[in-house]
Amino acid sequence: MPFKKLHADIKEKLAQLEITTPTPFQSESIPIIKSGANAYCIAPNNSGKTTTLILTTLQKLKCRAIGHAPRAVVLVENKEIALKLYEQFLFYTKNTSLRVYVGYEELHVDVQKSEIAMGTDILISTPKSMNKLFLMNGVSIADLKLFSIDDAEFLTQKSAYAAILSITQSIQKCQYVLYSEKMHPMLKRFENFFMAYSKKVVITL
Repeated sequence: MPFKKLHADIKEKLAQLEITTPTPFQSESIPIIKSGANAYCIAPNNSGKTTTLILTTLQKLKCRAIGHAPRAVVLVENKEIALKLYEQFLFYTKNTSLRVYVGYEELHVDVQKSEIAMGTDILISTPKSMNKLFLMNGVSIADLKLFSIDDAEFLTQKSAYAAILSITQSIQKCQYVLYSEKMHPMLKRFENFFMAYSKKVVITL
């Protein structure tokens, strides 16, 4: 069972939530993500995608802070979703040393740069905000291990699509995990860019 092989801190949080059995999606996706492979994770709403994203991020970072630069990035569509995901991460990272930061377009980039520089393990952001940070050398990617995209359908929008290609061109080596309800043709194109040799988890109703 995937949950039994997760970090002790993660299992403790799952017990608090009375989550004992993984969903079919989690049973298939968590071992693949833990293996370090790039992955397209395709499943309907309420399949456990966002929870999987959080659990595998914490697992990758071993539930502890290291250094100052982000080791995991989570890209989302907008400020509202970013703040909601931030609150969810805070629950799971409570009583760990992990530091979570959330950025979005409405927050001035210079503010984001200075706050991220104080030490961040998990950076949640939107495409435009993240791209601006990258273009201004506002965030170090030297220690980046995991780049996840939640509800990735928004990347079919031209501006978001261009932003993610710009961002990923700057990253030398990293694991990418893309979560979506459907495999849109534009998302599949990423195989020619940063999703090379990716594995696919597809769960249908």
